[in-house]
Amino acid sequence: MIDLHTHILPGVDDGSRSLDNSLRVLERLAAEGVTAVACTPHLDASQADSAPLEEHGRLMEELRSGAPAGITLHSGFEVMLDRPGCDLRLPGLTLGSSHAVLVELPRSSLPEGADHELLRIRASGLIPVVAHPERYRGVTVDLMHRWREVGAILQGDALMLLSSGPMARLARAMLEEGVYDILASDNHGDRRSLTTVRSWLREMGGDEQGKLLTEENPRRVLANEPMLPVPRLGRRGGLWQRVRELFARR
Repeated sequence: MIDLHTHILPGVDDGSRSLDNSLRVLERLAAEGVTAVACTPHLDASQADSAPLEEHGRLMEELRSGAPAGITLHSGFEVMLDRPGCDLRLPGLTLGSSHAVLVELPRSSLPEGADHELLRIRASGLIPVVAHPERYRGVTVDLMHRWREVGAILQGDALMLLSSGPMARLARAMLEEGVYDILASDNHGDRRSLTTVRSWLREMGGDEQGKLLTEENPRRVLANEPMLPVPRLGRRGGLWQRVRELFARR
């Protein structure tokens, strides 16, 4: 599995607070079958030209030197689109050496013209990967289809699929409609991972979807290859009961 959204670069944002903690997280992820992780600390688009690349590069090397064998670390950022028109083509902002940049939007309400901003980023030669779209107030499945049409990649929050409430219901609707391109953990130095949702998808007859969402399409993001379509995962008997059971065991 490949996890393209984490906050395990130590001590730089609201994620992992120490190198030791980050290394423990990586040990656990490697044991669960994760082979690559992108470290994506928060960054405002309006501050892109002053991103702390040197400091983060030093921390990445410390993390790589202690990381378990078999797991590859990629640099990047989760860029808050706090101001339209910012140049995100600056070196070091993308996921690894790809043309993809992980972006997020304000959760309180979608800014006017969000789809135009995503189109502008795509037209600049970058591929916007929209983090956890199910969290944004005002998002609909139809809107997500439009964002994909302008060239955005949609990254769902894996554990949201196993949660409760309006955002979780929207996340499952997106999965049912085949809207998501990839899933990621958004790990903040804690126990979040892709493993639980992969097990759930397998039990729901969605092993093909799980492989595409957590293996093949994330690999394609890093390799600048087009996304493969993820088949819809229709409602099956006992689906929501299994959600409750798996969530209760966490």
